Amino acid sequence: MADDKGLTPRADDFSAWYNEVVQRAELADHSPVRGSMVIRPWGYGIWERMQRALDDRFKETGHENAYFPLLIPMSFIEREKEHVEGFKPELAVVTHAGGKELEEPLVVRPTSETIIYSMYAKWVQSYRDLPLKLNQWANVMRWELRTRLFLRTSEFLWQEGHPAHATEGEAEEETRLMLDVYRTFMEEWIAMPVVTGLKSESEKFAGALRTYTCEAMMQDGKALQAGTSHNLGQNFSRQFGLTFQSEAGAEEFAWNTSWGVSTRLVGGMVMTHGDDTGIVVPPRLAPVQVVVVPIYRKEAERTAVVEKAHELAGRLRERDVRVRVDDRDHLNPGAKFWEWERKGVPFRIEIGPRDLAKEQAVLVKRVQGEGEERKAFLPENQIVAELAEHLEAFQRQLLERARARREARSHRGGETLDELREILEGPGGFVYTGWSGDPAVEERIKEETKATLRCIPDPAFRSPQAPTRCIGGGEARMEVVWARAY
Repeated sequence: MADDKGLTPRADDFSAWYNEVVQRAELADHSPVRGSMVIRPWGYGIWERMQRALDDRFKETGHENAYFPLLIPMSFIEREKEHVEGFKPELAVVTHAGGKELEEPLVVRPTSETIIYSMYAKWVQSYRDLPLKLNQWANVMRWELRTRLFLRTSEFLWQEGHPAHATEGEAEEETRLMLDVYRTFMEEWIAMPVVTGLKSESEKFAGALRTYTCEAMMQDGKALQAGTSHNLGQNFSRQFGLTFQSEAGAEEFAWNTSWGVSTRLVGGMVMTHGDDTGIVVPPRLAPVQVVVVPIYRKEAERTAVVEKAHELAGRLRERDVRVRVDDRDHLNPGAKFWEWERKGVPFRIEIGPRDLAKEQAVLVKRVQGEGEERKAFLPENQIVAELAEHLEAFQRQLLERARARREARSHRGGETLDELREILEGPGGFVYTGWSGDPAVEERIKEETKATLRCIPDPAFRSPQAPTRCIGGGEARMEVVWARAY
C-alpha cells in the first residue's frame, strides 16, 4: 500500500475519512467511467462472503436464481407510470448499436421488474405455477449526479428478488419474510443493527403498494437505507398481462413482490465498524480472518520462523479458519502490521525466534474491548484450539458495540420542530416522534432540516409509550423515525 499517511480522523471529517479509508484499505477505486467503481479483490472478497450467506438463506426460503437481460425496451419502462417517473432522471439509454440508430431505445437496467414480469406472463398459466420465486444477482445502472464509492455509484452490484404470488396475503407474507431475512443477515453477519419498518408514501419504491426498509445508523449519526422489500400489488401484472387461472376457474392478476440489497452494504460495514486506523471487518465476512507474520532479524532465523508460521497456519485451516501467512521479504513487520490493520483483519499472529523456543506466539486483536490487552502471549496449542471461539466472540462484540452506539444516539420524546432541529444539528442520530400522517409535515421537515422520514418502525422498535402529539402540531396517528441520511 503506497500511501502511509494517517487517515483523516473521523471526528474531524467523517466523509473525508470514509473516502480515504475505502481506497487505502484497497476495497475499491474510481474507474475511468464517471461515477463507476472498480471493486478490488479485498472488497470483492467481502462482497462474495455477503453473497454466499444471503444466497444460502434465499434458497432455504424456497427461491431460485435466474438471469435476465441487461437491456430493457424503453416501452417496458414506460408502461408503469409511477415506475418511469421514479427512475427517468437516472436512466442510461442506448440509442445506437451495430453502426445504426435503434428502432426503439434500450434502457440499461435500473431494476428488472418490467423485463421479469413480461417473461412471467409467458410462463404462468395456472395457480399451480405459483408462487414463482426467482432471484438474480446482477449489475444495474442508475445515472447518479453525486457518487461515493459503494454508497452511491452509477453502476453497482446487487441481488433482486421478484416473486409472483396468487394472493395479496401471500405477497405480504413474502415481503415481510424477506425483510426479516435481511435484518437477520445484517445483524448476524455484518454486525450492523437495523431498525425495520414501513416507508411513508413519499419514500416508497416507485410503483409499489408498500415498501419496508432496514435502516442502519452510521457512526456519524446518519441513516443508511441498507435494504428494502416491496409489496408491488398487481400494478406490474396488469401492465404485462401476468394472469393465471385460479383454483375456482377465474382469470386473476398475480401479486408481485420485489426485494434487494447491494454493494452498499460494504460501505455500511465500513461506516459501522471502522476506526481511525482503518476498516474493521467482522470475522464472518473477512476474506482473511487471521494473518500470521513471521518476525526475524537474521537470515539464519528466517527458515525456521517461516516454516513454523506455515505450520501454524495449516493447523488453523484444519479448523476452518481463513488464514494467510505474510512472508513477503520486501516489507518489514511494522509495514505488514500497518497494512493488515488498515484492511481490518480481525486477528494477527506474530511469531519470532524466541516464540519458537517457548512454543508460543503473540495473538493481536484488531479492536480491543474495555479492559482487554492489545497483545496476548499464548501457547501455540491454545491459539489453535481457541481462535475460532475468539472470532465468534469478536463478531458478537462488534454487534453489541454498534447496537449500544445506536441506542445512545436514538432520541425519543421530541414534540416540536425546534427540538428535532436541535438534535439533528447537535448529536444527530435517530429521532422518534409522533406524526399525523400529513405529507405536508413530512415535506416541511425535509426542507427545513434536511432530514427524511426513515420509517414507521415495527413494534419491536417503537417507544414503550406511544407519542400523542404530531411533530408538526396536532394529534399523532403513529410514531416515526427521522434522520439525515446517505
